Amino acid sequence: MNKRRALVTGASGYVGSQLARRLVADGWEVHVLLRAGSSLAALAGVNVTLHRCGTTTADLVEIVRMAAPDAVFHLAALFLAQHRPEEVAGLVQANILFSTQLAEAMAANGVRILVNTGTAWQHFEGRDYDPVNLYAATKQAFEAILAYYVNAAGMSVATLALFDTYGPHDPRPKLMSALWKAAASGGALSMSAGDQLLDMVYIDDVVEAYLATERALRAAGPVQLRYGVSSGAPLRLKDLVAAFEAALGVRVNVGWGERPCRPRETMLPWTRFEAPPGWQPRMPFEEGMRRSVPPGFVAAPLGISTKDA
Repeated sequence: MNKRRALVTGASGYVGSQLARRLVADGWEVHVLLRAGSSLAALAGVNVTLHRCGTTTADLVEIVRMAAPDAVFHLAALFLAQHRPEEVAGLVQANILFSTQLAEAMAANGVRILVNTGTAWQHFEGRDYDPVNLYAATKQAFEAILAYYVNAAGMSVATLALFDTYGPHDPRPKLMSALWKAAASGGALSMSAGDQLLDMVYIDDVVEAYLATERALRAAGPVQLRYGVSSGAPLRLKDLVAAFEAALGVRVNVGWGERPCRPRETMLPWTRFEAPPGWQPRMPFEEGMRRSVPPGFVAAPLGISTKDA
């Protein structure tokens, strides 16, 4: 039996690299599409075929022709929590222009299945559509464009709206990285008042959501679907830090209220979504934390508790 073939964009990133690893482990032939300057460090030891992006739609048409994928997993994006005026062009180029060129290349080669990546930040305060930032707005814009390719090219498309993700070997400078560093150094960590609800989804559960979605699309005709990838158990930031401490037996010296909330800080997560067919999260947060301990991590001597800060 011939191997199924996947084309993965964004495989130099954390989620994309973990998805590529899992696809290879499951027996897929995996092709990855990376920008010219993207590092391959996240894919070390993984047997994939590398394609470097060109600058034109014709370049992408040729890459998709060579890869001949049965399915495309699109995770490449430029993420900016807050943008500056000079960054608008980059956001549009990465999240709208490149994504549309990819869809056009798929249509030109008769590739039907696309698992796209969106964000729960398209739903400020749980609304059906209210982008938290320009990044989220560009994600919505591409979903609107995809309706054309579904109707005109017969594509089967599903967008996974991701909440916060975490797991082992995560190099991203996000909340969990800050907690690990503070727990190791004993240094102070300034935070907001800590009342926002965060939905943390373990990386293995996230990868399973992509695979479940591809399986569902395989049996579908032309369709455009949308799913949320949620832990089902959002935690208030203060409670998340307490759960982190309890799971690892560490203390983090948090200065609550020392930092203002970001503009349009999301306090309540989006809840009006469907999960991918046959998928549900399996990893409790505390166990996910224990599995995510960084190599060589040594906690600082117990000092000031967050409860006393």
